[in-house]
Amino acid sequence: MSLIKYQIFSKVAQLHSFTRAAEQLGLTQSAVSHAISGLEQTFGFSLIHRGRSAITLTREGNLMLPNINAVLQLDEGVRQEASSILGVIKGTVSVGSFNSVSIHILPQVIQQMETHYPLIKIRLFDGNYEEIEQALLRGELDCGFVTKMEIKSVRVTPIKKDRILCIVSPKSPLYNQKTVAFKQIEDEPFIMPAYGGYHEIKRLLSEHHCSPNVRFELMEENAILAMVAHHLGISILPELVLPENIEPLRAIPFTVESFRTIRLASRVPTSPAAKCFADIVLEVIKDNESANR
Repeated sequence: MSLIKYQIFSKVAQLHSFTRAAEQLGLTQSAVSHAISGLEQTFGFSLIHRGRSAITLTREGNLMLPNINAVLQLDEGVRQEASSILGVIKGTVSVGSFNSVSIHILPQVIQQMETHYPLIKIRLFDGNYEEIEQALLRGELDCGFVTKMEIKSVRVTPIKKDRILCIVSPKSPLYNQKTVAFKQIEDEPFIMPAYGGYHEIKRLLSEHHCSPNVRFELMEENAILAMVAHHLGISILPELVLPENIEPLRAIPFTVESFRTIRLASRVPTSPAAKCFADIVLEVIKDNESANR
């Protein structure tokens, strides 16, 4: 069976659109629709619901997608391995990243990749923890930055500890403290970060038997900082999400050192290009930590 049909189905599933899939693949919309129909005839069942407002996968389509993506990844891996045997590392690495990693880690990594492996193309996917994890499991990504320890069928490597800090305004009774105890969080209104999937803030609060008085729950870190700046509550955020200067707010460590661990998850088997990407990530993290000592 032609791999191009698999590529078309994977792209339609990712974009939920025949039109956008055709544009990205350099095909006509008719060719995309014909390829999907051909796959459905071959398999003997429908893969896609063709609704007026959006395109969604059928139950069978969702079951087939990870296997089809696995075939495409194996094909890409074969091509990359053949190139590496000839002494040339090239290919494409699809990487999932969340906001703080995209700001503080990825630019240096991409810069180093362009220097050492100019023939490797990096394709970025921006999402929250859950979206990245699900994209890895569906086979849409070669690797992704996550905080969860275990993800089925994926190799997970810890790369960096990121301090969790208490964010307070000048009007907070905690403002002049050097450290904050978790139990003190319960004494003020709390702005809860709303992450998708694995939630290290809620995990930390639970581990320390802390039940905050949650006033708002927000996804965007800048919105959380704005709420705190207007004295509407305190919050807890990882250090990497904070801008260089948050004055007049303060970011105070806890009495018990608290971290989230950023990890790099890679699909198995890992392609040569993805291995190069992982090596560069570890090298960048090591260099940054050495520079900060």
